[in-house]
Amino acid sequence: MSRDDSFTFEGADGAKIFTYRWRPDGPVRGVLQISHGMGEHALRYRAPLQPLLDAGIAIYANDHRGHGRTAPDKDHHGDFGPGGFDALVDDMAILSRLIRKENPQQKIVLMGHSMGSFAAQIYVVEHSGLIDGFILSGSAAFDKLQAPRGGLSAIGEGMGKTRTPFDWLSRDEKEVDAYIADPLCGFTANEASRASMFTAGAPAVDPARIAGIRKDLPVYIFAGDKDPINADLTRLTPLVDRYKQAGIADITVNYYKDGRHEMLNETNRDEVVANLKNWIERVLA
Repeated sequence: MSRDDSFTFEGADGAKIFTYRWRPDGPVRGVLQISHGMGEHALRYRAPLQPLLDAGIAIYANDHRGHGRTAPDKDHHGDFGPGGFDALVDDMAILSRLIRKENPQQKIVLMGHSMGSFAAQIYVVEHSGLIDGFILSGSAAFDKLQAPRGGLSAIGEGMGKTRTPFDWLSRDEKEVDAYIADPLCGFTANEASRASMFTAGAPAVDPARIAGIRKDLPVYIFAGDKDPINADLTRLTPLVDRYKQAGIADITVNYYKDGRHEMLNETNRDEVVANLKNWIERVLA
């Protein structure tokens, strides 16, 4: 069971950022902060992460600028606004501080998925002191990432013949169909917003900045090995190597055979979420 509510907070520029707050019925043992991907929204994480709530882990998940209930209307889908991707990352740090204020005795773990993982890669070189654990899902090294030419629906073109343009997300047809049917999913960030994302990513690939990440920060990276974002893991393993070279000692990786982009919505989601929960519980302990 859990207690769900929502709120908005102000970004540094005054933008209103919509946020979900899901809390267990019992005592809160720790907090997970979620940074979602492009062309989706935070509410999609509520159902798959129920086992974490059952284990006493509260979850805070904001809709990024240009997404979900933070976007004022569909015409603003994919538009990060004047502050660009930098403002989106700043929002995450503001939320972390709000979480700490509401949960002063609890550890905070940040999880970024896809676009949200690239935001998290920037966040961690600037704000590793705000969190107690760091998770990346559906990610890649920022400088290996390729912009989605033709939009998100074109990312899976290298898979050959598929049932839908979004089969690259998951082997579970029901999850793919739910994504396609969701009016808050499927769009791509506009050109200016995508450009701001790659510009903002410079610190995430700077060895000197990476070296500034806390050496005692536990890191968990999980991915499907058939996720086109990581190109058979060739775009992801360089990131893991950089974190190791920076002296981060506690790094766990979990690569799932034949898994696609959204491992939380994959056919083996029970295994994926169980492993995620076990890792978070280790950090909380």
